[in-house]
Formats: sequence, C-alpha cells, structure tokens
Amino acid sequence: MTQATTPSAFQAVKGTYKGVVKISLMLTATYLIAQALSSILPAADYRSLFGFSNRTAVWIVAELHLMFAAFVLGVPIFAFITEIVGVATKERRYDDLAREFTKLLAMAYTLTAVLGCVLLVLFIVLYPKLTGYLSGLFKPTWLLYIVLIFGEVIVAYLYWYTWDLLQGARKKWHLLLGLLVNLWGTALLFVADIWVTFMMSPAGIDDANNLVSLWDAINNHTWMPINIHRLLANVAFGGAIVAAYAAVRFLNAKSDEEKARFDWMGYVGSFIAIAAFIPLPFAGYWLGREIYQFSEQMGVSMMGGSFAWLWILQAMLIGGLFLASNFYLWLGMGRIPGGERYNKFQIGMMIVLTVGFIVWATPRSIIASGAEMAAMGGSHHPFLGLFGVMAAKNTAVNLMILTTFFSFMLYRRGNRIPTVSWATTGKIVQALAIAAAAAVVVGYGIYSYFVPSITRIGFSVYQVSAVLAAMAVFVAIDIPLLKGAKEIGAIRWGQIPARAQYALFFLAVSFTWLMGLMGYIRSGIRQYWHVYGRIMDESANAYTMTHGHATIIVSVIVVIFFLLVSAVFAMATRYDPPPNPRPVGGGDGSSAADAASMSLAAASLGRPGGSGGAQVEAKG
Repeated sequence: MTQATTPSAFQAVKGTYKGVVKISLMLTATYLIAQALSSILPAADYRSLFGFSNRTAVWIVAELHLMFAAFVLGVPIFAFITEIVGVATKERRYDDLAREFTKLLAMAYTLTAVLGCVLLVLFIVLYPKLTGYLSGLFKPTWLLYIVLIFGEVIVAYLYWYTWDLLQGARKKWHLLLGLLVNLWGTALLFVADIWVTFMMSPAGIDDANNLVSLWDAINNHTWMPINIHRLLANVAFGGAIVAAYAAVRFLNAKSDEEKARFDWMGYVGSFIAIAAFIPLPFAGYWLGREIYQFSEQMGVSMMGGSFAWLWILQAMLIGGLFLASNFYLWLGMGRIPGGERYNKFQIGMMIVLTVGFIVWATPRSIIASGAEMAAMGGSHHPFLGLFGVMAAKNTAVNLMILTTFFSFMLYRRGNRIPTVSWATTGKIVQALAIAAAAAVVVGYGIYSYFVPSITRIGFSVYQVSAVLAAMAVFVAIDIPLLKGAKEIGAIRWGQIPARAQYALFFLAVSFTWLMGLMGYIRSGIRQYWHVYGRIMDESANAYTMTHGHATIIVSVIVVIFFLLVSAVFAMATRYDPPPNPRPVGGGDGSSAADAASMSLAAASLGRPGGSGGAQVEAKG
C-alpha cells in the first residue's frame, strides 16, 4: 500500500510546491514591472497606453479577468456539490463528473492569474494616484488578499492532485479540500468586492477622504448585495460554460456512450446554471434597492436616466435565457419515458414566457419624432407606456421565474409516478401554492398602479416572497412525494436532438454578454467619479460613452473570452481519460491519463482572486 500511494502523495506535494513558486514569481514579476514602468514614465495622475484610452484598456482586461475569475469560482462550487452527491449515492458517475468539471479549471486558472497581473500593472501605471489612494486606504485587505491567494493556490492544487489518492476511506479528506477551495475562493470574492463597492457607495471616510473606520468602508451599502449577487452569478455563469463544453463534446461524440456521457454533463451544467439564475433577479432587486438608498440620483440615473435603454437590452438577454432554458428542458423531455404526458403544459408556459418577455422588453419612453410624440400626447405611449414601468416588469419577471421553476419540477418527475397514499393531496397543495403565488404577483402588480412610487417599491418584496414561498412549499412536498416512486423507464441519455446543444451555446453566450453589459452599467453609473461623490475622475475619459460604443466594447470582450475559452476546451479535450475509468479507491496516479492530467494541472497557476479579482475599476 505504501509503495502504491507514496508516488501520488509526493506528486501532490511537488505539484503544489511548483504552483506556489509560480504564483510567487508571477506576483514578483508584476510588482517589478509596475515599479519599473512607474519610475521610467513621467509623474502624472493619469497616463495613456500608447495613445489608447486608459479606461478602455482597464475595462477590457478587468472584464476578461472577471469572467475567468467567475468561472474558476463557480465551477469548484458545483464540482464539490457533485462530489458530495457521489459519496451520498455511492454512484461513481458523480465523482467522475466532478473530476471532469475540475479538469476545465486548470487552464482557466492560468488565464485568470495572467489577466489579474496585467490588470494590476495597468492600474498602477495608468491610474497611479487613484491606485495609491485605494491601496493606502485598504492596505490590510490587500495583505489579506495576498494570503488568500496563496491559500487558494495550495488547496486548489492539492484538491486536483490528490483525487486518486484520497478515495475510499480517505474520501472525507478530499471533500475537506473541496470545501477549503470554495471557502478560500469565496473569501477572495468578498475581499475584491470591498474595493469595487467602496467606489460606488463610499463610507467610513471623513470630508477630506481620510479613513475613519475601516469596517464601515468595507461594510458599505452595496458590499453584501454585490457579494451575494456575484456569488449566484458566478455559479450560473460557470454552469453555463460547463454546459457549453458538454455541448461541444456531444456534437463531436463518436459513440452512443460518449453522447450519453456529455448529454448528462450538459444537463447537469444547465441545471446548475438555471437553478442559480432563478434567484439572481431577487439579489438584483436587493442591490438596486441599496443603490437607491445610498444615492437616489445614482438610482435614477441607472434605471430612468442615461442608462435606461441598456436595461432593455438586459431584458432581451434575460428573456432569451428563460426561453432557451425552457426550450432545452422541453426537448429533454423527449428522452424521458413518460415525459410526454406533460406536453399539454408547454403551450400555456410558452404564452406566459412570451408575454412576460414582451412586457419586460417594453421601454417606458419611446424614441419618436416630434410628430409621433404629438400624436401620442407625450414621450410615453398611452397604452404601451403602462408596461414600461417597474410594476409591470416586476410582475412579468416573477411569473417567468415561477414558470421556469415549474418546468424544472415537471422534468424532475418526468419518468416517475408517486406511490405514496397522499399523492393526490400533495399535488393539489403544490398546484395551490403555484396559483397563490401567481395571484399575489399579479394582484400586487395591478395594485402598484394605484399607489405612490415609494409604496410601489415595497410591493416587489411581497411578490418575491410569494414566489420563494411557493418554490419552498413545492420542493418540500415533492421530495417525500417522489420517494419510492414507480419509475416508468430509465432516462435515455444521449437521445436528444442536436438543436438542444445550440440552446446550451446560447445560454453560455447570453450569460457572458449579460455579465459584460451589467458590469458596464454598474461601473458607468458613477459617471465622472472614481469614488462616487468623493473623488472625481479628471482624466480625458471622464464621460459617459454612447450605448453603441459601450455595447461594441462589451461584444469585443465576449468574443475574446470565447476564443480563450475555446483554447481551454481544446486543452481539456486533449487530456481525456481512457475508456476504462480508474478503480474505485484511487490508483497511484501513474497511468497515462493521470500523467496527462497532472501535466495539464502543472501548467496552471492558482487563481489570483475570486470573481472580480483585482478589479478596482478606474472607470467603465
């Protein structure tokens, strides 16, 4: 036993040591390059990059870093959950799936680290005064961040390298490493968000911008809402990218076994993405409310001012995500024996989703000529304008969330028939819960038109609470309801139309584009301030760019991201395991597949940060 396990243990320690050395060299090189450039370049508050806009340079690198950081934070969360499911069910396929997820991280870690280092250099060189102020203000958090980086590198490397070693009776130690990976990653996310949110909603400083309370500066109005919002978004984003990877593998599969494997992986990835996406609008409401509470002017600029039309694009993207996810689920019903009995619900759900999509995408103010505005009696259409206010949009999105949740529940029971004595009563209670939530959402949506705006804002809390309560009741009944259920037949994995895989591609691209767009809105609402209301942006780029210009930059970022992700997919495909999986309990890591996987991991670097990384945005 000692001879069999020692090589893997040695390799794990050796690989982890190399990872720590590499991240140390990278951070040292970053510091030296930044200091060298700062000493060579003339002193200035702002600098440009070879005539290129300093804001655009930071924006592109920061957003790419954010996207990869979101991926390497989100994937370990559901890889860890999948591994726990494998232990609980004693099904090897879950452990293999968790390992497949983790394999995608190796190259992504490297790209995240490189982009983070480039971003730090850009901040120091292009925005020296601002960076100096923030680093001085939050010096303790920078030191904590560095400690967390090395902690994350160590546990992430050990998690990957010890996968075979820590099997069987030792599995609990591998699960502990997985837990630590996620705790360190989440801590990195929370620390990085300190700097970002302080720039939006500063606190803990006096009138001269000197630090009065570090904790107040950290725990500002938007810190916790953004932490929760980004955590959910990262899980959804990671699931969407994993599902896209599975779709690529499915379309290129050479055997039915391969198709079945990647069909299941695509389903799990999409399930995680949509499960995290469903509560995301609620976290968005919380964030929006905190922004309004901190600065009503900032809130108005965000929702009703110069950025209002970008929310129409957001509505189009999110509406498309809801339609695509339901489309994928309904196609997936075709591979489930007995799933056809739920086809009767599809038309009704499609109507709800379509109407909700239309309402959500309806603008309040319409771009029209003088003659058209005169005919309408103003900038608001007499009828369509009613659907442009938040009362209608909150109602629409809550109904779309409820419908998508219902689709998931139908999919879950597709091939199962409850056998418990109280099955009929349970189903009635579930139907009543959904109907009651829909009635509350619609009722408050209509009533919102007859009360002042300050009262109307509070109604969204009741609508959200009703939807969440209905979901909780439905799931609480569904779990015991389907316990011991009669199975009509096994799910026919791999027997799904190819067009379903393109729905997964759409989910990944839409999630990515949405992240880029919302990142711009969140930063852009600071307008000509580095730190809102405290430190003004006095650079030549202190202006709000046109929506066309901003969306072009977001689109370029998305294209670059997917080109890089394609390289990650290609690398992960190159190091596929052999057809026969390793034996339960772990091998010694000496097989060709293990050696290839170790080589892939050895090429990677630990992530320099959770979602957001070193993203202390200068602007945009």
